[in-house]
Amino acid sequence: MPEPTYSTPWRAAPAPARPVPWHERNALWIDSILTLTVLFFTVLLYGSSGRELVYSIALLAPLAVRRRFPVTSVVLVYLAGLPLAFSNASVALPFGVVAVPVALYSVTLHGPRWSYLTAFLSGLVGCAILSANAALLSSDPTGEGIVTAFVVMFTSSMVLVTSWAFGLMRRSRRDTIAALVDRADRLERERDQQAQLATSAERTRIAREMHDIVAHSLSVIIAQADGGRYAAATDPDAAARTLGTIAETGRDALADMRRLLGVLRADDPSSSAGRLGGQPGLEHTGPAGTPAPDGAERTPQPASGDLETLVEQVRASGVDVSYVRMGTPRQLPPGVGLSVYRVCQESLTNVLKHAGPSASVTVLLRWDATQLTLDVTDDGRGAAAASDGAGHGLVGMRERATMFGGSLSAGPRPGGGFRVHLELPVPPVTVRPGAAPAYPDAAGVPNPGSTP
Repeated sequence: MPEPTYSTPWRAAPAPARPVPWHERNALWIDSILTLTVLFFTVLLYGSSGRELVYSIALLAPLAVRRRFPVTSVVLVYLAGLPLAFSNASVALPFGVVAVPVALYSVTLHGPRWSYLTAFLSGLVGCAILSANAALLSSDPTGEGIVTAFVVMFTSSMVLVTSWAFGLMRRSRRDTIAALVDRADRLERERDQQAQLATSAERTRIAREMHDIVAHSLSVIIAQADGGRYAAATDPDAAARTLGTIAETGRDALADMRRLLGVLRADDPSSSAGRLGGQPGLEHTGPAGTPAPDGAERTPQPASGDLETLVEQVRASGVDVSYVRMGTPRQLPPGVGLSVYRVCQESLTNVLKHAGPSASVTVLLRWDATQLTLDVTDDGRGAAAASDGAGHGLVGMRERATMFGGSLSAGPRPGGGFRVHLELPVPPVTVRPGAAPAYPDAAGVPNPGSTP
């Protein structure tokens, strides 16, 4: 099964483009139409002449670009209002003076931080100038003028503070919404990324399992077929036994393949009809070609207790295999027993493929207090054999060992041959007070009579 490829699944994808509201896309046109409407009513209010009309037009016209160019708008409004603050018209302010708080609100909401701070402080300075000029223009500068200056300063500054505060509130709300939207986009991208990584890891695991099953089973079948071909002429009974071993090995491999592919087709109702991918003629059969019971599809994954069966299968192909077990086996965490089985299976498969004829193999499984050790050694030609070009077997074994906190070393032996050494940590033996320790036997079934 080829490993799926993804375009840099670890890198976050760009955020999807969100639609811009129409009032933001057409902000310049909307503000221009509103400004022209206000100017039209201002002309109707003051007539075709008058100083108040000139001031109002100069103050209101920059509001047409208050959202598109907020800094430019507030600068033009303040420049137009500065002569008004020093003139006699400041006693009776024209209608266009409303453009000052509107421009301050716009630059606070849409402009950079430095611009709305500068505009607010400049507006307070303008209020002070306006109040001082109002005091000087009063009939009694020392008495009534002071009261007038205080009232003008307080009123105008409160208007600016209110406008600035509303702008800050809207700006804060907009930034909060933007942060929430960005966080939602980031979480969505991370979710898709995690889904891709999980899918890739699952497919890699299935591909590794299929590699172990297919490579081992085909190696046994090829070895049996070669031996049966030579024995057919002299010993027909041996050839018949060889064909039986080939059929049994292929049947076991097919059962394992069905179990793995069932993971990919778990949501397909037709996959449980007893066929591989719904193809006729690929039904899983039991001995003598009889259909296998439904329980065969739910056969548990192999574990360390199945090593003896694996060794017998390889021994039936004509390889001299010795199996030695030291210590008392016990229950392993989920996945550890399967890793031990797959490492031993891959090692024996490499022996069948590379060790050459007349090679002898020793499988040593040693149970210690907190560690499980597996040694698979042979005296064949080992590293001198030609590579088949795959090169994934040793990598897969190391990945299995590392996944459970263990280590694996593989290489030629000093005296010839090849050795695979696996070490995996296992839980220590715990004994309850007043009770004999219970350990599972080689098949993984608890045996209360066993002792360490």
